[in-house]
Amino acid sequence: MKRFSVYRIGFALGLCAVSGAFAADRPPRDLHLVGDHWTAWNPPVPAEGVQVYTIVRGDTLWDLANRFLGNPYLWPQIWELNQYILDAHWIYPGDPLLIGPSVAGTAATEPEGGEITADSGAPGAEGEYQDTTPVEGVQTSAAAASPPQALGSESDIYCTGYIGELEESFPLSVVGSEFENLTPHTTGRAREPEEVRETQFTPYGLIPGDTAKYGMAAGDIVYLDGGRAKGLTPGALFTAVKPSDRILHPLFGDVLGRFYRYLGRIRVLSVQEDTAIGEVVQSCDPIEIGTTLKPFEEEPVPLGRRAGLRPVNFPASTQELEGAPSIVFAKDGIVTLGQDHVVFIDRGAEENVTPGDTYTIYRLSRPGLPPLVIGELAVLSVQRRTSLCKIIESRGSIFVGDRLQAK
Repeated sequence: MKRFSVYRIGFALGLCAVSGAFAADRPPRDLHLVGDHWTAWNPPVPAEGVQVYTIVRGDTLWDLANRFLGNPYLWPQIWELNQYILDAHWIYPGDPLLIGPSVAGTAATEPEGGEITADSGAPGAEGEYQDTTPVEGVQTSAAAASPPQALGSESDIYCTGYIGELEESFPLSVVGSEFENLTPHTTGRAREPEEVRETQFTPYGLIPGDTAKYGMAAGDIVYLDGGRAKGLTPGALFTAVKPSDRILHPLFGDVLGRFYRYLGRIRVLSVQEDTAIGEVVQSCDPIEIGTTLKPFEEEPVPLGRRAGLRPVNFPASTQELEGAPSIVFAKDGIVTLGQDHVVFIDRGAEENVTPGDTYTIYRLSRPGLPPLVIGELAVLSVQRRTSLCKIIESRGSIFVGDRLQAK
């Protein structure tokens, strides 16, 4: 006999007193985000010290009753303790499940066979909604919420750049380096004594070459076109910036601004009246003479609790995505994007976007078909009209122009 049939029989034999709706052949459609996961229910916060099991992918009440109560037919006892579950056909990874004092001595252990993998099914229900939230084990309510984690890395922020105005001015630039006079070459003729006295070169006519190195990296010494007269002091930090191409919106064609690439970071070592000596302390790309500088602004990497990806069988409607935000640019012209790539979106501080915000990524289908859930991204840094984001999950290839919906 199939477990689903057992469940049906058990329900029909008098379990109607347990809170829930009978014979739900289709999952609820009104999923919403509770904490760090998607659910159709409104789970209460368990009392402190109560033994709580966090539902994971692969679980059913039938299996949990067998695991914790020693008899799968006792699954209604677990359901009765968790009356926020309005239909026992559908349980959701991430929801807390009170499992009662009978398992108080059960440690937070894995079942035989290793890590639990969950679907969010009912007792034996087939074809139910599935989630991939990686949660496992028995835990107390005090530990029910997972700690926040970094949504990106410092290099994602400090080695990418930003989309700014078409014309921006910068207070300083690199005007020289220690490598310009390290590779002399000869003129091919001997010099007269008068020339030697005037130029202080040797009689063999040595003159400086162009440079021994064009692209500076960490540890190299550079010279800046500003000193005490511009208010520079030793220890000041600057970001090396390279203005790049204009950015056009991939869907509408309007100009969003110009991409300013971050090349690295320079610390001022000493200052003169109109010049300064600096050291490259971080390099993302080669820093050349002529590179412009802006004062370094520290931006902490935002933290967030990773929620499960939007269920693929409950996407937003095409109408909801009309006028929605979209991915507009990827550094280095990358076409096929995926998890861990950084991208820019066409929303920023003007639309109240803040670091740590997350968005579901959608691909619009042909007319008549629903949009496809293809990933999720998190906001790392915000400008006036655009934001730098990192793709934190992907189900397939992601492209510039894909639509977004805030979670």
